[in-house]
Amino acid sequence: MLRLSDLIIDTKSLGSKLWLTDVLPVFEYRDNKRTDVITGYRYILCLPDMNFEKVGIKIEGKKLLEKPVGYAEVKFDDLELFIYYLNGIPQFGGKASSVALASNNKA
Repeated sequence: MLRLSDLIIDTKSLGSKLWLTDVLPVFEYRDNKRTDVITGYRYILCLPDMNFEKVGIKIEGKKLLEKPVGYAEVKFDDLELFIYYLNGIPQFGGKASSVALASNNKA
């Protein structure tokens, strides 16, 4: 049986602009408890083409960008989108290998 989590979501679903609004650490968990070990960062995006919905994109490793003042347009390498469940409720997220400011960044 095909599961919702098996579906691949096209990155074009996010729209043409990806606005970075926040950068949050991702912590390692052991025995269902959060540790102080940071394993990566979640880049929080605002999607202006999608009624300003937000989505978090996780990147393992060191912090690649700082939280902008306001927002900054960004682009990702190897961006993958997926659906996962949190407390039985479907959530939308993503992961990528890197993030950088978009060349047409005006914010």
